[in-house]
Amino acid sequence: MSDFIQPYNNDPFVGNLSTPISTSNFTKVFISNLPAYRRGLSPLSRGLEIGMAHGYFLIGPFDKLGPLRNTDIALLAGFLSTVGLVIILTTCLSMYGNVSFDKENSKDLLQTNIGWRQFTGGFLVGSIGGAGFAYLLLANSPVVQSIGLSLF
Repeated sequence: MSDFIQPYNNDPFVGNLSTPISTSNFTKVFISNLPAYRRGLSPLSRGLEIGMAHGYFLIGPFDKLGPLRNTDIALLAGFLSTVGLVIILTTCLSMYGNVSFDKENSKDLLQTNIGWRQFTGGFLVGSIGGAGFAYLLLANSPVVQSIGLSLF
């Protein structure tokens, strides 16, 4: 086991371990293709892409596991709960950006105050759009609803 797990860059004071998974080329390529790290994307595009994924997948737990899950308005309550959570998350992202990025010169535009504001705005629009798309898909497709109900 100790042959596979070593200190990162052979420096035991870093506090990170180098494992076959964390240092593999597959992992590095996979992580570099995530929107937060992908080169060439504007902060707005990064926020939109991340927001769409979060909004799309957040509606399900609120719909199927929320307190109104056995009522006729479960899907609407799930959508509204998702929008509320997205607003809270956007507020937290905004606060984080205000205290973290005060310099305007950075190699990555996302690491600046203006870039982070664009990212946060993109996240808000993308999340609400993703949640709205999921809501419309679930509300208008009985096949998708029956698949979701059979899972729970």
